[in-house]
Amino acid sequence: MQTNTFELLNKTFNISSHVLDIIDKGEEAVKEYFDKLDDIMTYNQYKVLAAFQKNGIRDMHFSWNTGYGYDDPGRDAIERVYSDIFHTEASLVRPIIVNGTHALTLTFMGILRPGDELIYCTGAPYDTLEEVIGIRGEGKGSLKEYGVDYKQVELTEEGRIDFAALKAAISPSTRMITLQRATGYGWRKAISIDEIQEWTTFVKGISPEIICMVDNCYGEFLHTKEPTDVGTDIIAGSLIKNPGGGLALTGGYVTGRRDLVEKISYRMTSPGIGGECGLMFGQTRSMLQGLFIAPKTVNGAVKGAVLCAKVFESLGFDVCPKAYELRSDIIQAVKLGTPEGVIAFCKGIQAAAPVDSHVSPEPWHMPGYEDPVIMAAGAFVQGSSIELSADAPIRPPYIVYFQGGLTYEHSKFGIIKALQEMQDKNLL
Repeated sequence: MQTNTFELLNKTFNISSHVLDIIDKGEEAVKEYFDKLDDIMTYNQYKVLAAFQKNGIRDMHFSWNTGYGYDDPGRDAIERVYSDIFHTEASLVRPIIVNGTHALTLTFMGILRPGDELIYCTGAPYDTLEEVIGIRGEGKGSLKEYGVDYKQVELTEEGRIDFAALKAAISPSTRMITLQRATGYGWRKAISIDEIQEWTTFVKGISPEIICMVDNCYGEFLHTKEPTDVGTDIIAGSLIKNPGGGLALTGGYVTGRRDLVEKISYRMTSPGIGGECGLMFGQTRSMLQGLFIAPKTVNGAVKGAVLCAKVFESLGFDVCPKAYELRSDIIQAVKLGTPEGVIAFCKGIQAAAPVDSHVSPEPWHMPGYEDPVIMAAGAFVQGSSIELSADAPIRPPYIVYFQGGLTYEHSKFGIIKALQEMQDKNLL
């Protein structure tokens, strides 16, 4: 670390020399790995650029209309761009899809019918989907209430898909098998593209009619391929995660087979209307600009996650994934072992934010979650987890989940502040 940067951090932000020395050593150890991440970023940047140029993106696509939104050129253009990037037949990219959970819900509700069976092959879904499926809650419009059956196949002890158990779970009524690429609040590595390809080949070998669906949240641009490049029928995600690049103000996307996207569009609006209507509310420019810079933004977040892993490994904490392991999402899990450690870490992340840095996060019963959750996120876009953030359910073994950073330098600073907060509380 340069002397003037060291002095700025020490004097302006009260960062100790000990913390900065830990960061320096961690960063030096992972620099060679960063070069590999830069190669992936470069490929994806040019892939995105090619899609923009192919679709002739121009200034007129940034304007917007009113009313029903018929024939909105910007909306149609951004959906063609998504289809070209993900190599799919059709896409829905809309600000009226409020988050990743909503995108996934639309996908389930649009495709599945009473009597169909949904199987999750990566263990329990993310907490907010439990009420959607009907695993818990009062069933207010859940899949269970509408007569969709659900099965769950746990991962192996090594965190791999259990193909034998999955084959045994498949029945004549199995309509869709879903894979959650990211870890969620689990202690496992994200599912890689190679594993997704193995999974789709396996499922289609049993029955080509079974729909392979991937929850792609946090996974976009981690590799040079996406799930739809290796046989997945449909994927869904959030624009305030990776593909929004930190500029999209809201929104979600689904992309895949045309017939499936059409069914989903009818759930998004209504039968007979589908994707033909729906305003973009002036968000097309920020969505497109965010998508254009997303490969670079994701690259910075992944580097931050790698540094976080290396630093906390060096301090004796268990981390997942390890610093040099293959990554398929931007999330870094650190097992801190105590609620005090989790809270201190999150307070440090909040204090590193450009927005609301004065706020002190505390655990609370957040809607959609079973346990109290602490969330640290001083973001320009509320809830944006491509921006620097950390969150954790307050339950043993007290694992914190770190992600994001619009730049690598800010992600790195989040780690610095988390370390300093933990050191001040005598938790290191």
